[in-house]
Amino acid sequence: MNKRSIGRLRLQAKALFDLIGTERIRLHILQACPFWVASLLTGLVAVGYTKLFGYAESLLRKILDWKDWSIFIIAPISFFAAWLIVQRFAPNARGSGIPQVMAAIELSTAKHHKRVEKLLSFRILVTKIASSLLMVLGGGAIGREGPTIQVAGSIFRIVNKWVPASWPKLSKQNFILTGAAAGLAAAFNTPLGGVVFAMEELASIHFRFFRTALFSAVILSGLTAQALLGPYLYLGYPDVKGLGFSIFIAVAATAIAAGMLGSLMCKAILYVMKWKQSLSRWKTILFIFCAGTLVACLAYFLNGEVLGSGKELMNQTLFTGHKSVSWHTVFMRTAGPIISFNIGAAGGVFAPSLSAGASLGAFISGLFHFAGAHANIIILSGMVGFLTGVTRTPFTSAILVLEMTDRHSVIFHLMIAALLSNIAALIIDKHSFYDQLKKGYLQHTMEAGP
Repeated sequence: MNKRSIGRLRLQAKALFDLIGTERIRLHILQACPFWVASLLTGLVAVGYTKLFGYAESLLRKILDWKDWSIFIIAPISFFAAWLIVQRFAPNARGSGIPQVMAAIELSTAKHHKRVEKLLSFRILVTKIASSLLMVLGGGAIGREGPTIQVAGSIFRIVNKWVPASWPKLSKQNFILTGAAAGLAAAFNTPLGGVVFAMEELASIHFRFFRTALFSAVILSGLTAQALLGPYLYLGYPDVKGLGFSIFIAVAATAIAAGMLGSLMCKAILYVMKWKQSLSRWKTILFIFCAGTLVACLAYFLNGEVLGSGKELMNQTLFTGHKSVSWHTVFMRTAGPIISFNIGAAGGVFAPSLSAGASLGAFISGLFHFAGAHANIIILSGMVGFLTGVTRTPFTSAILVLEMTDRHSVIFHLMIAALLSNIAALIIDKHSFYDQLKKGYLQHTMEAGP
């Protein structure tokens, strides 16, 4: 073979490799486009939901400042309306939303993917937002972060259904999982938390198969939220300077107590939920009105901390001189989610868990006369520990609190708190709260059929 032939072959080979490379880039871009569209929509919806949730909390405060006794009217009626919307339009929109997404990921196979419509859809999205807004207007101790994850999963599924059949093949399971991570990132403005949550709690497949889509979705949804809300921190910059090594003992003790209390709260929620299943429809309605009246009584006669997500309590204990709270504040922040979650309406436990952990940390700080930075690290450890006791995702809990406060200097304190609380929670219950709820959604969805 002469030199001319060899040269021609080289040119042909180079042209072939260039074509393959170009085709591969084109394929990746086409596969990424639906993820990018869904991520932008998720960021926009998450921002709108955040603002509406804040307006509902502000409206409740204004009403109670005007006539504090009105809580006896608002709470029962709002709880009933929130439950009725879910029962009428989308029963699977109740609760947090994370177990539904976990169940949807498992059902996203060729055999069962039609059943996912019962867990993630436009109807679920609208019902979830409406019901949770009514709950928080009535003073329910709920958060918007879990619901945002189911809302984001629904958006990603809707976009996935819009993709033409001729489009490059996309994994439905990856789509839902990526949506959940994007939802958490947009809700808390914590991109790393969204990624870690997807890997630690949701992923049942190898990370390398969806890492590009996951990272790009989290970045786009987070950037969209930041573009509209600004580069905010969920909490702020608490003072944690000048901590001594001996504080690790208090961090460990707080984490263990918080992990066990978080797990106990979940066990109580599940116990009441199981008891409620035996009630007739009219008895369930009576239970809802009684629960609303109980919340009103606790708020009016004992402590208003039982109301809402508890973000104000976190800000108060971390950023003011009031670093301690009474024991009944801890009780209120723990009892509130137990009552609210069993209404059967929409509402998450992420924010209420963080506020319950903050109240426990503040109580321990007051008990042992911690102040300033030392009290703050105890409060942050309580938040990480309580959330870990609920979710059993220690790294997600630590990373979330780390990103919410931008306090990287205490990463080892928060990691130790997360690991110890996870071990302590196992003493109360070996199974995760979300895993136990997921089994129920899987069973009901399979029994209902596609």
